[in-house]
Amino acid sequence: MNNDKLFSEFPPVSTEKWEEVIMADLKGADYTKRLVWKTLDGFDVQPYYRAEDLKGLNLHPSTKETNNWDIRQDIFECDIKTANAIALAGIKRGVNSIGFDAVNVETDKDLEILLAGIDITKVKINFLMAKCFFELTKKFVAFVKAKSIDKNLVLGSLNFDPYVNALYTGKLCCTEKVIAEKGAELMNLVKESIPNFDVITINGNLFNNAGASLVQELAYTLSAANDYLFTLTDNGIPAHSVGYRTVFSFATGSNYFMEIAKIRASRILWKKIMQEYNPKCESAYDVFVATQSSFYNKSIYDPYVNMLRTTTESMSAAIAGADSISVYPFDSTYKESDEFSRRIANNQQIILKEESYLDKVVDPSAGSYFIENLTNSIASHAWDIFKAIEAKGGFLAAIKSGYIQDEIEKTAAIRQKEVATRKTAILGTNQYPNLNEKMADSVSSTCNSYENPSNEIRPLTWNRASEAFEDLRMAVEKSSHTPKVFLLTYGNLAMRKARASFATGLFGVAGYEIIDNIGFDTPEMGAEAALKSNCDIVVFCSSDDEYAELVEKALPMLKTKVKHVVVAGYPEAQIENFTAQGVTDFIHVKTNVLDSLTKYNSLLVK
Repeated sequence: MNNDKLFSEFPPVSTEKWEEVIMADLKGADYTKRLVWKTLDGFDVQPYYRAEDLKGLNLHPSTKETNNWDIRQDIFECDIKTANAIALAGIKRGVNSIGFDAVNVETDKDLEILLAGIDITKVKINFLMAKCFFELTKKFVAFVKAKSIDKNLVLGSLNFDPYVNALYTGKLCCTEKVIAEKGAELMNLVKESIPNFDVITINGNLFNNAGASLVQELAYTLSAANDYLFTLTDNGIPAHSVGYRTVFSFATGSNYFMEIAKIRASRILWKKIMQEYNPKCESAYDVFVATQSSFYNKSIYDPYVNMLRTTTESMSAAIAGADSISVYPFDSTYKESDEFSRRIANNQQIILKEESYLDKVVDPSAGSYFIENLTNSIASHAWDIFKAIEAKGGFLAAIKSGYIQDEIEKTAAIRQKEVATRKTAILGTNQYPNLNEKMADSVSSTCNSYENPSNEIRPLTWNRASEAFEDLRMAVEKSSHTPKVFLLTYGNLAMRKARASFATGLFGVAGYEIIDNIGFDTPEMGAEAALKSNCDIVVFCSSDDEYAELVEKALPMLKTKVKHVVVAGYPEAQIENFTAQGVTDFIHVKTNVLDSLTKYNSLLVK
């Protein structure tokens, strides 16, 4: 088709013309403040991109032959028989890769039970936990030989990652010299006995779940990978063999396009690193990218929203060309997953592959002005962080000194503040809560195999962004007194409804009982109704112009009997006056909701 002929009746529009229209729509407002988004890592994301924005970028087309990925189910179950049963049920539903994340295989019999009924030539087996991966691998190799299974058909991975694992446990499993020797032995054992098995898994997901930014997650993953690459090649393992058997395990969050760009950038930078080792085989560059659902953005309240989150996250991973995707059940934040939640998690991927056909096009985002620019920005900033770590002696030296932990904690603090002020919304938790929902009785402990951390290396802590808000609401659910909030609505219909809605959303986040009203004819009538309700908090909901009357007439009736009289909004000119008359608080869009509710909980929740 001749595109010139097709579009000849549409004259080209210059960037300058677009800018003129935008500035006219903004009516003189600052373009950079209104439309340009600055990321946590300090680079700007423009509101739109054009073909000219691709000029000067180093575009890296994908080398993958297909966009197929493994539908992987990670199983967080300590009991071996139960873990096997969960795996078999998943395989029946279409899962073709299993990750065992809590089972401790101590004997050959344990392995027999764990893998009973699983055809390991058709289903990949990923061992995510072991007291000693070398010993576990020897048992697995013996199992393959005993069953007369073709070793070349056995696929999967080992979660051998002592450096990042030290950020879980607080210590290295053994000395650096022993780690290097064991890693080399493990590489040679796998090469000879199960040659298509991956050995090194870099758990970048830990950085994500500790609150790191996408760029930090990528940079620290690459840094750890480079440490292993240097150590293993120094112990006689060829660079291409290390590259061929390395997995990047990323967690995908809700930032849809940025997550696509992060995964694409990982392959660009891995190639850049690997080239320095002069590998003998092109397979060295084809790092295996496995993704899993981020825990950081998942919630206990309104948990079905987690399904929406994991759906977009899985789409990001699939479009970016991930080789394996793990979708975690929506209820895994607060209890052991059940058959229903696991089935839904499996089906999300199956729908994306079998009904949405996301596996049919290789690198579908290639050429997108927006995503190519995001990929370039993420790669550039991650590379700067990578070089900074190398200047400090590499990944291991950086975690021993606490440098990486400090940087992640700084970013996590910024992200937590954005959640606290609701700049970052967590649906159902800090925004738009379900006022009737009760979750305290649904929360139960989950199977956890990790030991308490040591202090040799400062560990990172997994922090879900919603935890502080959940703790407030749980405290209210478990208390003997649920605070009552009376909305005294008066005056301008639009403003009183808007501010009543805002107050409901704010106090509802903590599970307070909200008493809404259609509006009162006079301030006095509203005050009388408030007193009859036996409420703990009265919120004035009106327009700024009408607050003076409302405060003057209703407040004297309330302030000796209700300790907390709040104004919804921020009538700046009247703040001092209203406070002097007895208004105790003002709630508005700049309120730190977490701090405000923490204060009210300390005063009202018994």
